[in-house]
Amino acid sequence: MILAFDTYYFDNKAKTVCLEFEDWNEDKNFKIHTEIIDNVAEYIPGEFYKRELPCIISLLNQMNLKNIEAIIVDGFVYLDDDKKYGLGGRLYEKLNNQIPIIGVAKTNFASVEKDKKALLRGDSAKPLFITSIGIDLETAFQKVDSMSGEFRMPTLLKELDRLTKE
Repeated sequence: MILAFDTYYFDNKAKTVCLEFEDWNEDKNFKIHTEIIDNVAEYIPGEFYKRELPCIISLLNQMNLKNIEAIIVDGFVYLDDDKKYGLGGRLYEKLNNQIPIIGVAKTNFASVEKDKKALLRGDSAKPLFITSIGIDLETAFQKVDSMSGEFRMPTLLKELDRLTKE
């Protein structure tokens, strides 16, 4: 099983959505998990995880975590080349380093040069930026590249983004 998370913030609340699916190239068969949390922490530059991690963990606590191949997060695993943890790294740590995490970011984070890979999909000239922990970066890159969809964003990640804002 693969899980993909995204969170949308509004009115001091956070709506976290998780898509659960079996195959990397899936585009239709998925299960939706969702939760809205009140009194979310303010955004602090460089400490985004303090805002989003509690939302993801709260939803994960309602799920069976057996047989998870990987978790995809909207963001970075590392914040620099010294491997300072970002959201993905903090999640990996919170899960006792047991479940691989793949970060898929839409914007570049210049302080990470070594442990990220730019992925061009479809006809897009703008890459997605892939980072990972608990799984080899090249393998993570290939898994995200194999996801269904003709465009920059894989179909399920685009659907995930849509559902958070719904």
